[in-house]
Amino acid sequence: MTVADAELVVEVAGPVATVVIHNPARRNAMTPEMWRQLPPILDRLEADPAVRALVLTGAGATFCAGADLSDLDELVAAGDASIAVAAEERLAEFAKPTVAAVRGACVGGGCQLAVACDLRIATVDARFGVPPARLGLVYPAPTTRRLTRLVGPSAAKFLLFTAELIDAERALRVGLVDEVLPEAELDARVAELTGAIAERSPISVAAAKEIVDDRAGPARIAWWHRKAVESGEAREGIAAVRERRTPRFAWTPPHPD
Repeated sequence: MTVADAELVVEVAGPVATVVIHNPARRNAMTPEMWRQLPPILDRLEADPAVRALVLTGAGATFCAGADLSDLDELVAAGDASIAVAAEERLAEFAKPTVAAVRGACVGGGCQLAVACDLRIATVDARFGVPPARLGLVYPAPTTRRLTRLVGPSAAKFLLFTAELIDAERALRVGLVDEVLPEAELDARVAELTGAIAERSPISVAAAKEIVDDRAGPARIAWWHRKAVESGEAREGIAAVRERRTPRFAWTPPHPD
């Protein structure tokens, strides 16, 4: 396997960046180098004012089959300090909206990454699973808590205790995914969704993300309200409604303090 066979591929089209998990020989499993690649890629895309939204997906018909088992010892020994957890946390803290576009298997480390995204859109053939109980491993605490916040304690325990795969329809019922579509419709729907998000106020979206994720205290929330006024974004949005036109939002969110 060459380096080019296992990598994260970055594509930017207009205001939307796409990170593709590419390791076809191992069903897009994440190697240690790929885990290490992700945070600096996200740093670069977050700092790019032209990027308004991020899509994470897998190459071909699989999202990600998890961590590369040939390198699992390194992740197990590190526990919650592993490079996989560090990559997941950086993705969860990405200042702009993130969407996981899921086809096929989304298991282990793949599910970990999808859950760290803000939204998850899946095809009808997608399958989700959390396999540590099959392997005798302890799922990282930050990852376990994030999964529990998303699907609730009962569904999280089912996934963690059984290590069973669930289909896309069940994932939709428990809140693990937001929409389920035929495979042929996924790309168009993700483009439509991220295009709509990119047209919205960056201040509104960035503030909402921090507040929903419980990363904004009273001072930060007050700061966001001031910025909405000082930046002119609120005036632009109100004027656009009155003039029946698309608003022109141009403010670029800073890195969270």
